[in-house]
Amino acid sequence: MTDDAVPVPPPGGTPFPPEVAARIAAALADLPAGYAPRTRHRDGARPRFTNRLIAETSPYLRQHAHNPVNWHPWGDEAFAEARRSGRPVFLSVGYATCHWCHVMEEESFEDPDIARQLNEDFVPVKVDREERPDVDAVYMTAVQALNGHGGWPMSVWLDADRRPFFGGTYFPPRDGDRGAPKGFSSLLRDLAAIHRRDPARVARAAESITEAIRVAMSGGAAGEHLPGTGVLRAAQAFYARVHDPQHGGIRGAPKFPSSLPVRLLLRHHRRTGDASSLGMAVHALERMAAGGIHDQLGGGFHRYSVDEFWLVPHFEKMLYDNALLAVAYAEAWQVTRRPDLARVARTTLDYVLREMTSTDGAFWSATDADSEGEEGRFFAWSEGEIRQILKGDAPRFIAYHGVTQRGNFEGGNVLSVPRPDEKEWEALSRSREILLAERALRPAPLLDDKVLAAWNGLMISAMAVGGRILSEPRFVEAGVRAATFALERLRVDGRLQRSWRDGRTSGPGFLEDQAFLVQGLIDLFEATFEPRWLSAALELAEQGEALFADPEAGGWYRTAADHEVLVAREKPGHDGAEPSGASVALLSALRLHAFTGDDRWREVAVRALRAHTAVLEQQPAALHEMLLALDFFTDAPVEVVLSWPEGSPPPSNLVDVLRHTFLPSRALAGAAEGEGAAALARVAPVAAGKVAVGGRPTAYVCEHGSCRAPVTDAEGLVAQLAPVKPL
Repeated sequence: MTDDAVPVPPPGGTPFPPEVAARIAAALADLPAGYAPRTRHRDGARPRFTNRLIAETSPYLRQHAHNPVNWHPWGDEAFAEARRSGRPVFLSVGYATCHWCHVMEEESFEDPDIARQLNEDFVPVKVDREERPDVDAVYMTAVQALNGHGGWPMSVWLDADRRPFFGGTYFPPRDGDRGAPKGFSSLLRDLAAIHRRDPARVARAAESITEAIRVAMSGGAAGEHLPGTGVLRAAQAFYARVHDPQHGGIRGAPKFPSSLPVRLLLRHHRRTGDASSLGMAVHALERMAAGGIHDQLGGGFHRYSVDEFWLVPHFEKMLYDNALLAVAYAEAWQVTRRPDLARVARTTLDYVLREMTSTDGAFWSATDADSEGEEGRFFAWSEGEIRQILKGDAPRFIAYHGVTQRGNFEGGNVLSVPRPDEKEWEALSRSREILLAERALRPAPLLDDKVLAAWNGLMISAMAVGGRILSEPRFVEAGVRAATFALERLRVDGRLQRSWRDGRTSGPGFLEDQAFLVQGLIDLFEATFEPRWLSAALELAEQGEALFADPEAGGWYRTAADHEVLVAREKPGHDGAEPSGASVALLSALRLHAFTGDDRWREVAVRALRAHTAVLEQQPAALHEMLLALDFFTDAPVEVVLSWPEGSPPPSNLVDVLRHTFLPSRALAGAAEGEGAAALARVAPVAAGKVAVGGRPTAYVCEHGSCRAPVTDAEGLVAQLAPVKPL
């Protein structure tokens, strides 16, 4: 774009104020060569319309920068305009790789007549839920209260005080479209009329809904006692009742990978010997890996399957899903030693390194479900295509990967593995490589290349845990690079930011950003034994307590005390597709206590557990990730310290025992004697005084600072790690 690009007022809109016009023009002038505006409204190569979103960092917001809708980003300017003009705010929330967000954009936000309605009767505001999860959570609570369900795109109507008075999700453009009795255009007309005709009714609705939001997001009253192991048993019993014995996961459709807490079931099996818990966990992992939700060519997992078979996915790929699944598969390999589970963990992380990692080492956020205007086009194959490309190898590939002439998705085939066989998988590796190379020539789905602190924290954990368990140094090194990026580029004046893109950060982070990065740094410390990572984790955890902790009731708020004031301040009380910041922060506090012996961290965890006792006891599945922390709390965490002679590498025989042993309640540390040991002891007092006995690499296994006799051989370490505190 050139600097002579002047923004044209959208239909039904007034000319932009001079300072806004200048900001838009400057953003247009700064666009890179080859920039392709996402709109059907063009004057030649130039977009006909440009709005304020062009100056934002979010890929999602910039997707909408050339709609004929006069979009505002979330902020005071929009609500000041609503107050000045007497118009309500229309809030649209989505994310860059959301299929139905794209549908609503094409059907409604690109429609000049609907855009005119929005511009004349409302102040339209766009929010990227991934950059502003706080805004998303507040208004999703309203939508769920009004409709019993939520989703994206989210559509909410607010007054000038940010209070919602009506809301929903996707709306088709006009009456009768997609079978809907009332379309978006009619809804806009009716809501504008009600707002003009009966403002008192709107105010009553807004006040009632806002009060419901505040109650729902308050976190409830703290309990008088701590939850116990009965909560873990109740959770296991619940998942046994809803388990799908045929297809794995939870019965019914759609199927989400996060719906069955595999890592919790692995822990329950470890402490009870319950075979059914292990069976449920492994069965889910098997069926997901065999289904179309798993990218059989490129590795990694799609968002969810639309059916009960894990077969046809919703094709977007999210960084956080793949981070969480990689850890689950790696831990399951520790328990079972099954090579297929290790292979899936490895290929998932390799996919992230290949397709989701920047040259700076940071991890990108997601890829779209759509390409060439169709959902799943990039991933689906016709039988004819496969026969033409693979020639004589095609019949064997077709048989193994469930390919048919009819197809299983809109005439094409989403690859799956109806009858898993690891030897056959290996035999077909060359065929998959050929098809993967061919697929790379297709127009790729949109990449959301913003760097989110929280999701990078999860993937740092995945790289560290996967690299340590699978003995893959390249994964650990990827975690180191991403952690370095986060600590150097995602902090401004020492404060962790939510996101980064093109050298710009979006604003201060949230609880999950702080908590997930702390967890990643702890996992990286256990994978490298480098004290700097534990030191950075402690620093960020201390900062997190200052910013987010509830000093009265325990636990944490999602937003910091100095954050923008919304109509409610959330205390996270449930885990969704990604864990809540509270669940992860709680487990990290317990782990930091194990490393440091500082009882302050245990007290942080105790107060947080007490704050969530009611939910854990009444609805344990709502906090399935916090149950991992409760398992750690009710177990006896094992502190393992390795010491080896100065100048020597870490002892591979002892390290191998640790990577092979499923030890979820742990604190792992190690250093060479001398300055390395002294540096470690300064940050992890649990390691103080541990020496290499007789000049041989030595392992110390301790509980609560009380250590057993040091051992210098792998067999002795295995024996000392075997005991488990019963559940």
